Amino acid sequence: MAAPLALTIIVGIVLANSSAAPAGAVPHYGVLSLLPAAVTLVVCFWSRNVILGLFCGVLSGGIVTGQFNVIRAYLIPSLGSEQYAQILLVYLWALGGLIGIWTKNGGARHFAKTVAHRFVSSARSAKLFAWTMGIIFHQGGTISTVLAGTTAKPVADRERVSHEELSYIVDSTASPIATLIPFNVWPIYIAGLITIDSLSTLVPDEESAIVWFLKAIPFNFYAWIAVTFTLLLSLDKMFWVGKRMRSAMTRARETGQLDSKDAQPLLAKELSNADVPDYYQPGLADFFVPISILLGFTIVPWFLTGAPMVFEAFGLSLVAAMILSGIRGMAIRDVFDGMLNGIKGVTIGAVILGLAVTLGNVSEALGTAVFIIENTSGLLQNVPYMLPGILMIVCMLVSFSIGSSWGTYAVVFPIALPLAFAVSPDPLFFALNFGAILGGGVFGDQCSPFSDTTVLSSMACGADLMDHVFTQLPLALLAAGISIVLYMLIAFMHFYIDMGFPGPGTSLGI
Repeated sequence: MAAPLALTIIVGIVLANSSAAPAGAVPHYGVLSLLPAAVTLVVCFWSRNVILGLFCGVLSGGIVTGQFNVIRAYLIPSLGSEQYAQILLVYLWALGGLIGIWTKNGGARHFAKTVAHRFVSSARSAKLFAWTMGIIFHQGGTISTVLAGTTAKPVADRERVSHEELSYIVDSTASPIATLIPFNVWPIYIAGLITIDSLSTLVPDEESAIVWFLKAIPFNFYAWIAVTFTLLLSLDKMFWVGKRMRSAMTRARETGQLDSKDAQPLLAKELSNADVPDYYQPGLADFFVPISILLGFTIVPWFLTGAPMVFEAFGLSLVAAMILSGIRGMAIRDVFDGMLNGIKGVTIGAVILGLAVTLGNVSEALGTAVFIIENTSGLLQNVPYMLPGILMIVCMLVSFSIGSSWGTYAVVFPIALPLAFAVSPDPLFFALNFGAILGGGVFGDQCSPFSDTTVLSSMACGADLMDHVFTQLPLALLAAGISIVLYMLIAFMHFYIDMGFPGPGTSLGI
């Protein structure tokens, strides 16, 4: 109930500061402009279903605007837009297809098992291996947790690494690392959410939005700290791990019991089994060739021109994986079967993406960002440096309650970034708020018992779900607390030192 309470408080602040729109302002629907976002969040909290929440949000926006045929008014234009076509191409076809090919040819698992056999010889090296696999499989979500978890579990079990430790490492290098190593679908998805008219000055097109994602990476403090904490834990150098995690570590090392006495591990044998045909022998090339193309077409152009070729990279890596599998002896039927199975596996993500883009367009049509900017200006004029920290806290509460970082981004990004830009158009402040939203959403994705990465981490590592949640949460909260303090300190210095902002009562021009 924490997130609904936070939403109520925010709406209350808005209403308390409400005033008439100035002449010439972009029209909005008053407090009803908040309805789609509020409905989306409430339904998500109640049902734990992001798709249902997003659809209800779109439907409520149609009711407010009088566009009762939301399919024709909002869904078709959004799903037919260039930005959604790009997202669909990368996420559904390229990424899903690549996952499917790797499942069929066993390339990713073969690579990981080969490395583990050569380098793992202790509990510390087993944990470091799991951490490294999380970095290598940096796509986030299903592919990262399943590949890293199922690959590291056998050697971690052998070296008496508790399932609580392993699941924490796998979970904390899933979504967090996906926002730090941007050679995946995350920048594409978020770019589609922030390419809106109210940000056209800073974000005129999709490529500019991706560049802003890259600029915000240094300010994604939660992700940096979370990944660093897991590295320190892997090296047995973490200064504090919490009572429950320390107990799990001691139990496993001294007794060999990898789970607590009353644990009910989530076991998923199907996650450990690749769908490799009997006649096909996986090789290191099955992994290295596609991943090299994926990283090469993003990293090299990024350094040369400042614009990574993300769309081309995903498409070419999928084509390379298919051709290579065929050259190495896989039947064409099995190659396409693997690709299509991978696409089927991420279809639900494509549905979420479509509704998220639609909700962003609905919020823009309602003037949601304009209404919030107008009615929070009084509060933010006095303490503008609080905004990044507040946004991170709100995203933490929302994402923890609904178990989805992407669902949270769909609601928060189109509203919060225009507000941040109105408070201060300075690129540093914009990047700070961008990073705060990213980190807050990742916190809930990593920690919520309703999150797919939390559940899949537990399943892939053979851990009890709530044991994983309770041992991970103290470390995640510590990382989040440090991040919030950093946001407020940097924002404070930005306003009071860099910009010479003298104090309460000074106009920021919003």
